[in-house]
Amino acid sequence: MLTSISAPELSERGFLPSEDPLRRLPKPFDAWEDAASSLPKLFASDHLRRNLETLPPFPLEEIATDRERERAMVLLSYVGHAYVWGGAQPAPVLPSRLAVPWYRVAQALGRPPVLSYSSYALHNFYRLDPTREIACGNIGLIQNFLAGIDEEWFILIHVDIEHRAAQALAVLHECLEAAEARDAERLESLLTKVQGSLDSMYATLKRMPEWCDPYVYFHRVRPYIHGWKNHPDLPEGLIYDGVAEYKGEPRQFRGETGAQSAIIPSLDVMLGIEHAQDVLRTYLMEMRTYMPPAHRAFIESLEGRGSVRAFVERARRSRLTACYNACVAAVEAFRALHLEYAATYIFRQAQRDDKNPSAVGTGGTPFMKYLKKHRDETAEHRLS
Repeated sequence: MLTSISAPELSERGFLPSEDPLRRLPKPFDAWEDAASSLPKLFASDHLRRNLETLPPFPLEEIATDRERERAMVLLSYVGHAYVWGGAQPAPVLPSRLAVPWYRVAQALGRPPVLSYSSYALHNFYRLDPTREIACGNIGLIQNFLAGIDEEWFILIHVDIEHRAAQALAVLHECLEAAEARDAERLESLLTKVQGSLDSMYATLKRMPEWCDPYVYFHRVRPYIHGWKNHPDLPEGLIYDGVAEYKGEPRQFRGETGAQSAIIPSLDVMLGIEHAQDVLRTYLMEMRTYMPPAHRAFIESLEGRGSVRAFVERARRSRLTACYNACVAAVEAFRALHLEYAATYIFRQAQRDDKNPSAVGTGGTPFMKYLKKHRDETAEHRLS
């Protein structure tokens, strides 16, 4: 039975699920699972959309657990995006056979019916050796579009980063508690842990070029993760046929983007890194609607307590200030490397297809301007 889920507590894995994602739905979903696993072959055919249109009804009533809901969301998101982008021109209408179950599952999970970061990365990995940790070298993707090492590596890097962020996420509330208690020594110790986690995240991000080539990423990975908000080829958005709640009107949803991860927003809140009240800040707040409700709630729980910045300023302890600045510098470095990759992997690539614009991010924004602003505003928060 398909019912809404309650937001779980943050696991020891940070924002990754506490249990490894389900790799396949039960037997009643075989036709859909087979179609999803065949996407790399169907993309090379001339009947991808016809194959997806003729799938049997999606057996929503057979979904019983949270892991099954998340697997269904991954499956429907990949199939949905394959249908929209898997042709010479994007499909402006998603058939009801795909649209209705996608909408229903998305509603149950508290996210919009579009491929978001949670389905692209957080619930889309498995461990090659279940006894070893979640890290590049021991993880693979459950679901692909075209497959290949570049697509695999691009997403797995994000999974690894999420796992490495867990150490920082686990102590964010403790940092705020230490600041509230005016316990400088404890806060210094906790901020050192946060910095260590950030350094580990940065080290993983640095590995992106090992197996993900900029040209291949732009032309073979990126085209299928675009959404239908601010996209030049779908200016009105996408019609979800058969979804009564949408009344036949096109809907605009942003595509998958790392801005839908809750890691950096959570760190920003704890450190007191604020972004100016402008279009960018509005965009960042919008990205929260694509996160799982539990992740949004975690950010909001931090916001309800303020930040450590004011205490660090008042304390005037050189070591505490140094620990705080090291964390800010680590967030800045992470954002700077992300900006560098955005330039190399997207902005400098030659656009050959209107469906895959190089000046607009998959989230439908002028990403270079936004990412530079993120980096610069972070740098401005170092304390003297």
